[in-house]
Amino acid sequence: MLRSPFFCFIILLFLFSCKEKKAVETNTESIRKEALTLRNKGIENYEKQNFNTSFDQFNKSKQLYETLKESGKKDSANIGYILILMGAIQQVNGDYYGSKETVTEALPYVKKKSIYTASINNRLGIADKELSLYDDAIKYYKAAANDYKDPLDKLDPLSNIAAVYIQQKKYDNAIALLESILSKKISKEEAQATEDVVLTDNLGYAYFKKGMDEKGFSLMNEALQIRNEFKDMYGSIASYLHLADYYAKKDIQKSNTNALAAYNTATKLNSVDERLEALEILISNDHSAQNNQYVQRYFILNDSIIKVRNNFKNKFAKIKYDAKKEKDENAKLRLEKAENLLSLQKATYLRIVFVIVFIFLVILIAILIRYYRNKNKAIEVKTSYNTETRIAKKIHDELANDVYHVIAFAESQPLSKESTKENLLQKLDDIYGRVRGISRENNRIDTGVNFTKSIKEMLSTYNTSERNIMVTNLESIHWELIDDIKKITINRILQELMVNMKKHSQANLVVIKFESDAKSILINYTDNGIGSEKTEMVKNGLQNMENRIQAVKGTIDFDTEPDKGFKVKISIPK
Repeated sequence: MLRSPFFCFIILLFLFSCKEKKAVETNTESIRKEALTLRNKGIENYEKQNFNTSFDQFNKSKQLYETLKESGKKDSANIGYILILMGAIQQVNGDYYGSKETVTEALPYVKKKSIYTASINNRLGIADKELSLYDDAIKYYKAAANDYKDPLDKLDPLSNIAAVYIQQKKYDNAIALLESILSKKISKEEAQATEDVVLTDNLGYAYFKKGMDEKGFSLMNEALQIRNEFKDMYGSIASYLHLADYYAKKDIQKSNTNALAAYNTATKLNSVDERLEALEILISNDHSAQNNQYVQRYFILNDSIIKVRNNFKNKFAKIKYDAKKEKDENAKLRLEKAENLLSLQKATYLRIVFVIVFIFLVILIAILIRYYRNKNKAIEVKTSYNTETRIAKKIHDELANDVYHVIAFAESQPLSKESTKENLLQKLDDIYGRVRGISRENNRIDTGVNFTKSIKEMLSTYNTSERNIMVTNLESIHWELIDDIKKITINRILQELMVNMKKHSQANLVVIKFESDAKSILINYTDNGIGSEKTEMVKNGLQNMENRIQAVKGTIDFDTEPDKGFKVKISIPK
């Protein structure tokens, strides 16, 4: 009967899974297509220097690719590539701290020791160089060179290291590195002149700064001519600035001419940093007639660039925030749509699962209840049987023999004598006392407010002129919180300990100490009797005690040796 519903459940589950998988795949393909479109538009606007638009498109594309990654589809390389370009846009606009954060975010998405990690390290080096963290910049440039596999690709970060050496005034290091790079590029004839001229110009500037003016001027002038020949206007700015610095202490007019040429070219190309550098040279040359004019331009331009770059930083932050907000909203809409499409299927699926789980739990609970009931019943039956056996044995061994002796005495002695009658009555009274003792050991136990009193009364019956029973801390236990079964168990255990002590220990001092902690009641029994070997302990009463303890999930531990007394530690959970 169970096979048919279960088989139907499996088929339904399979059908729902197929439908859900098809819906997810369709949605995934749509997201991937949209992400790719946005990425390509971002690249197109990046090349056109529409940086605001490009950054926004890159960020939206990244958010979509992240959605695919969360669903288990691998698009990590696209995310890493986009983050690198976003970091580059931030550097163009002077947001160097923001660019470091962005390209660092790309690291988990790209393969280690790849062209991507090389690009990331190179961007981190550029940011630290602009932030005047020169040692850190060199560290990142070296890491970039190590990550490139092509020897020619390694030369670009190495040339950046040379530029940092110049900033640090380590001209010998810069010269050695630049000459090494130029020799490698020329030997392979794979670099264009416009690329080599940067190295040539920097090498000439390093020679000049080292004091080798003639050689330095020759290389810087050669670099400027090549740049003008190839109409490399942006590159010519660096050459003019280097020559303006070169002439600053030799020919002020030529220094100003080159500085103005750099300023005018940078203005045409909207290159703000180079304009500021050119104005710094003009101001330092200190032509009093024009100095005030240059100073005013410098401060106006500097204030303007700070404001513009701050605006860019705020725009980038806003773009990221808006994109995240839009992503969250889109995700919410997609989730709601998916939930609406699959609500009926999921509801049916959950109902079936719930019914199966419920039936399983009911069966399991029934099995467990039956198991523990049977287990406890077995313990109770065993304990009851042992108790009955012990009572029967006691009646047979003690009372039956005594009664027989009394009968024999009555038959053999003349009852007319007063002394004989008194002796007979004494024997009968002794038998009566023993019967009461057995009855007291097995009668109903008071588990109410008089529980402690009944315990004391029971223990006091074993007090004699030759034996002292001491009970401590009995009233310290909150007995009103303990259930009746455990109270009865404790009473019976103490009775059996007393009987065992009376029969076997020959003790004249017994101490019973009660203790309590947060979880258990602890009973420590000690007597100074003759003790025994553990292997030779009489098991009748002791085995019965162990059964009672197990029935309430407690523990009992015996400790005895010949001539060293008898100790028992009992723990019963509250």
